[in-house]
Amino acid sequence: MLTDPIADMLARIRNALIARKKTLILPASKMKLEILKIMKDEGYIEDYKFLDEKPQPKIEVQLKYDEFKRPIISGLKRISKPGKRVYLSYQKLPRVMDGLGVAILSTSQGIITDYEARKRKIGGEVLLEIW
Repeated sequence: MLTDPIADMLARIRNALIARKKTLILPASKMKLEILKIMKDEGYIEDYKFLDEKPQPKIEVQLKYDEFKRPIISGLKRISKPGKRVYLSYQKLPRVMDGLGVAILSTSQGIITDYEARKRKIGGEVLLEIW
């Protein structure tokens, strides 16, 4: 049993990027789908697809590389963990790599990026940073 499925997802993405895989398969959850939606919107992954398989639904993720076959994602970092939750107000949200990266938050209005949270003036749990 996994205690931190988001950290597991980030580790699988990291490992697939190191191995230069085009696609990877993850166990599905609603939160993972929302995080992957943001990653696609921000241009960090090519696409993702929900696979409704039995007994466990899965997500197929297509990773993105530049023209020199280098991964677009250069770093993933889990911030809030099961043992230490990190909640911040919108004024104290981190600027990842001076605005080049994105922090993904879980808020009362759903899972959103750090700059969207600043725009809406809401804080929340900082799930991860990606750059």
